[in-house]
Amino acid sequence: MTEAFQAYLESVRAICPQVTDVELNYIKSGLTISKLKAKQIYIIANTIQKQIGFVYTGLLRGYYIDNFGNQISINFIRECEFAADLSAFIAQKPSMYYFQCIEPCTIVNIPYEHIQAGYEKFPVMERYGRLIAEEVLKILQKRIESFLFETAEQRYLKFLDEYPDLAQRVSVSSLSSFLGIERQSLTRIRKKVGKIKVINSNVS
Repeated sequence: MTEAFQAYLESVRAICPQVTDVELNYIKSGLTISKLKAKQIYIIANTIQKQIGFVYTGLLRGYYIDNFGNQISINFIRECEFAADLSAFIAQKPSMYYFQCIEPCTIVNIPYEHIQAGYEKFPVMERYGRLIAEEVLKILQKRIESFLFETAEQRYLKFLDEYPDLAQRVSVSSLSSFLGIERQSLTRIRKKVGKIKVINSNVS
């Protein structure tokens, strides 16, 4: 538990180097830990999130269920990332998404009320919250532009480049829905990319 808390506090310090020990102690005072097994749900759709989760160990998948009952992946949350529908969390409105553990997870929980009280007490916490929100906005904008301007193969190659470890940690079905590619098409793309890598390795 102490190691998980420390990892989260170090992530705060990395983003806001000016944070003091007093402020870190305040943050720590409100933290709790969730230990979840693979396939357990961390956030349930249509509920209000009372806490945001910092993933210490493990991997989660965010998804929604479409009108045909299909699970559509929207993101994967790995170590040192936040499990939350941030816009719904900030507004304290029900989220449209589920967040489910792909692997066993240890998650540090930071309560909404504790965060809000921290904003009132410490200006650095407000800065920290703003910086996190800005990063999430950049990720969302990047994802939107990938669907607008990139081919399916380009999206897959970019995913491999940016998240090389995740390709082995998520299922083909989850990855295909995340990339907006039919499962069969993704399988063909993976085979093609694999052949190109073999040819390149033989040439080198």
